[in-house]
Amino acid sequence: MRRDDIRNLAIIAHVDHGKTTLVDCMLRQSGRFRDTQLVGEQILDSNDLERERGITILAKNIAIPYKGVKINIIDTPGHADFGGEVERVVGMADGALLLVDAAEGPMPQTRFVLSKAFACGVRPIVVINKIDRPDARCHEVVDEVLDLFLSLGADDHLADFPYIFASSKLGFATFDPKTPGENVHELMDLILEKIPGPDVELGEPLRMMVTSLDWSDYVGRIAIGRVQSGTLRKGQSVLLMQDGDRQTSAKVASVFLFQDLGRAEVHEVDAGDICAVVGLEGIEIGDTISDPQTPRAMPRIEVDEPTLKMTFGVNTSPLCGREGKYLTSRHLRERLLKELEKNVAMRIEPIPGTEQFSVAGRGVLHLSILIEIMRREGYELSIGKPQVIYKEIDGKKCEPYESLVIEVPTDRSGPVMELIGPRRGMLAEMTTHNEYSFMTFSIPARGLIGLRTRILNATQGTAIMHHRFEAYKPVADAVPGRASGVLVSVFNGRAVAYGLNGLQERSELFVSPGDDVYEGMIVGENSREGDMNVNPTKEKKLSNMRATGHDENILLKPARKMTLEEALEYIAEDEYVEVTPAQIRLRKIMLKETDRRRAARAGA
Repeated sequence: MRRDDIRNLAIIAHVDHGKTTLVDCMLRQSGRFRDTQLVGEQILDSNDLERERGITILAKNIAIPYKGVKINIIDTPGHADFGGEVERVVGMADGALLLVDAAEGPMPQTRFVLSKAFACGVRPIVVINKIDRPDARCHEVVDEVLDLFLSLGADDHLADFPYIFASSKLGFATFDPKTPGENVHELMDLILEKIPGPDVELGEPLRMMVTSLDWSDYVGRIAIGRVQSGTLRKGQSVLLMQDGDRQTSAKVASVFLFQDLGRAEVHEVDAGDICAVVGLEGIEIGDTISDPQTPRAMPRIEVDEPTLKMTFGVNTSPLCGREGKYLTSRHLRERLLKELEKNVAMRIEPIPGTEQFSVAGRGVLHLSILIEIMRREGYELSIGKPQVIYKEIDGKKCEPYESLVIEVPTDRSGPVMELIGPRRGMLAEMTTHNEYSFMTFSIPARGLIGLRTRILNATQGTAIMHHRFEAYKPVADAVPGRASGVLVSVFNGRAVAYGLNGLQERSELFVSPGDDVYEGMIVGENSREGDMNVNPTKEKKLSNMRATGHDENILLKPARKMTLEEALEYIAEDEYVEVTPAQIRLRKIMLKETDRRRAARAGA
């Protein structure tokens, strides 16, 4: 049977197409909150990193009542690197709002999230968002979405999708883009009409799939999922159907339903609703909470495999321990295993013979978010260069390819082509809207490492890049690495303006006067190929000899400060990024110059 008093809805879209802003509108116009309760924008982006970067990283659950129906809304991330979050939670929904920008149209992540929705049997409603943009082309975008549906193999029933036009920023939805509305009630009515209620088995034994995990310092692990059949009650004895055909008995301590922006404790939850369960120790994502008398496991969640890996190790530089709280490999291992419990798209393996770990994820952003969270928690780390994960398919060595879309002013498309060509990127499609060109490339994932910074420099910051995993293909030819060498300090101490002044003529500096440096630390970028050993701590010699001329004023250019993502993409194979709660430094793996020379001779 179907429940008509509930709608389970996921909001999916490409990054920056307005998902979280649309949820803001629905919350403000629900009549459930005072103005003081909904402060600011992107209300669901509650994480510090989400607010700083303006992106959604973790999927969120809320519930809004409308005309006697409870609408469970799942806000999902838009970046391809966090696709694992989308794959986990879209199975809880019966329908989806697919947001598409009225000017940009369908983008790479739009195709990805829509294919996952089709795989889970989710019915989509298309929302053409941002129709207030001056370059909006509403009806053209509807046609492009139809082409996308057909290219993904949608049948006639799915291809006849309902659609509506909206402006999340102005807070309205309308069926006629030429006639702006006053609120989003037309969208809410369309949800009730077109999204079916959950198909449930009320009289059957209990079954619930765990699709997400939360943590509380007071109650421990919290399992979140949708009850598929039966009823889940507080104090009920259940059986956990876990990976490897393991079965564990447990007892439910308490049950919570999602209500408005939070959760409300209830005595029981019927099939079809999304809930949070407390008291089940050792539960993991993908486990089935089942009735002990008639245990039945649901198919485990399958997510796409990671395509990129990095080496995580403890900080071994001479400056270690000055800022961090967690410094040992034991701390690092415990933290990574804890992350593995809730991040299903990540893989972690110890590297034999070392105290380091190989951490694999969907992309540089996916892994850098983890590193950023860890450094804020007080960890000190050494991170190796990102490397793609190769596979052997039909006896051939294959590597991951990405579909790369670049939006750039047409008069600056030349430098983009020049940069992508040597990185083995092949132009698949090129379209023009007004003064902008949209270029779609198929490029090895290796070629993307370090590409964003170069393209932004070449286009004076006007290019916008998006990419998603495409497929594994035979390995392409070599991709050029970093063109220039680096300046490596051969002394410990503090950088001095006099010493840096002699270096800035032939390099770009990464440190400022007064910064701590050590032997083996990278202090700048060489203007030529090859590394150069330097002394940034060099001071002017003091003597009683009168100088024939006057002392020159030292004017230093501002040091180049890299973000974590830029540093990870910049380093070479023999270098580490040293990450502490207060600093991001670059260093050689072998700190001593004699060790590096010996290794170079052995390699030659």
